[in-house]
Amino acid sequence: MADYVAAVDQGTTSTRCMIFDHGGNEIARHQLEHQQIMPRPGWVEHNPVEIWERTSAVLQTVMNGKGLCAPDLAALGITNQRETTVVWNKRTGRPFYNAIVWQDTRTDKIAAALDKDERGELIRSKAGLPPATYFSGGKIQWILENVPGVREAAERGDALFGTTDSWLLWNLTGGVDGGVHVTDVTNASRTMLMDLETLAWDDELLEIFGVPRQMLPEIRPSSDPGFYGRTLAHGPLGGEVPLSAALGDQQAAMVGQVCLAAGEAKNTYGTGNFLLLNTGEELVRSKNGLLTTVCYQFGDAKPVYALEGSIAVTGSAVQWLRDQLGIIQGASHSESLARQVPDNGGCYFVPAFSGLFAPYWRSDARGAIVGLSRYNTNAHIARATLEAICYQSRDVADAMEKDSGVTLEVLKVDGGVTANDLCMQIQADVLGVSVSRPVVAETTALGAAYAAGLAVGFWETPEELRQNWNESKRWEPSWTEEQREDGYAGWRRAVERTLDWVQV
Repeated sequence: MADYVAAVDQGTTSTRCMIFDHGGNEIARHQLEHQQIMPRPGWVEHNPVEIWERTSAVLQTVMNGKGLCAPDLAALGITNQRETTVVWNKRTGRPFYNAIVWQDTRTDKIAAALDKDERGELIRSKAGLPPATYFSGGKIQWILENVPGVREAAERGDALFGTTDSWLLWNLTGGVDGGVHVTDVTNASRTMLMDLETLAWDDELLEIFGVPRQMLPEIRPSSDPGFYGRTLAHGPLGGEVPLSAALGDQQAAMVGQVCLAAGEAKNTYGTGNFLLLNTGEELVRSKNGLLTTVCYQFGDAKPVYALEGSIAVTGSAVQWLRDQLGIIQGASHSESLARQVPDNGGCYFVPAFSGLFAPYWRSDARGAIVGLSRYNTNAHIARATLEAICYQSRDVADAMEKDSGVTLEVLKVDGGVTANDLCMQIQADVLGVSVSRPVVAETTALGAAYAAGLAVGFWETPEELRQNWNESKRWEPSWTEEQREDGYAGWRRAVERTLDWVQV
């Protein structure tokens, strides 16, 4: 019997492969970054071919590094940056255009027009999403309208759309030689094209965006005992392995954190922040700027839903300090620099580089650093960057409590930024609740592995997964209530300064 399950985590800035044993312990990993292409202000693209090449490389490297071969793997799961849109030619395998990344704002006029009439309410009602640049529907429309030949190719069935899970699944299972064109319910729920109740592509939504149905992948459960397909004998794993799970990255983190019961929540700190609350089989429609989304679907079981607060820029704000401002050498330096000061010195940084996502949904917002005086230093800006991550999470947590009536007592956290102890302490202080990090902080990959393993019987039941979860560290609030509310009031004033900057 195979001893391990593998997961590909295709993220916004990098792709990694991780291998886990039955106890949920990490056995091996390899990770490679890919290029961030920014041809104009507000435009963010990736090269899909580079992403596929990176995926192949991390799979091969991690297997060779541990001396493993395909029969050692019970299954392979995929998790991915969700709304990022790829359109490719099924006959040549070549993308028609670069992948348009979820952060990209070029579709702001499309989204704004939808929000001004009854079409916006139809999208909210059926898809559980507000019309926004974030989601895939507008990105597909932009490619169809602006890239020569794509509309014609789509009409004759030669142009395929997918989020990066679909792109990788197609390539892993053969590409132009019979690759499967599929996605799962969680990724499909981020397109503005799927009905949340039927879990099927919706004709009215397709008509709004002018998307031909034949472009779209088949929607399957997140954990699929029937498999999406198998890796090819001559592929990067060197043999056939069942591809039995796919989940959007934030839903995968919910599974990895074992937030499988209604009322359980987690916050993932990556390029952006994503706070999700499991609402069980109940489809809760937000009145406070959150998203209603599919959390997961295991096999033939009913889908489980979630409320989500999506924040566009958190960890990538730290990258901005490194790459654009040059005031830190690496992500870890942000903590040591910020520790040089006891507070933000009156300085707030709202990193609305792609507008503001939940709970504001303002594509007209842009980033701002406010409250500066001669007193402030680069340490204050570093501290304000970490605080921005935490204040944006409070915005979402407050909205979530209003929508669900659930008051957070402990916030489970995961993702790269959780290695920053100061940031996690600030998060506990800003929220006024305990913050808990698991032993395996990369729960996105772990969740994809869990879903893949459940599909093939590597783990018998979801309850087995709970036994694998262990806490690594906990942070308790230290601020007074007055400190907490004064700090948050300053943050809300700063957010107001970012609005109405771009005319849409």
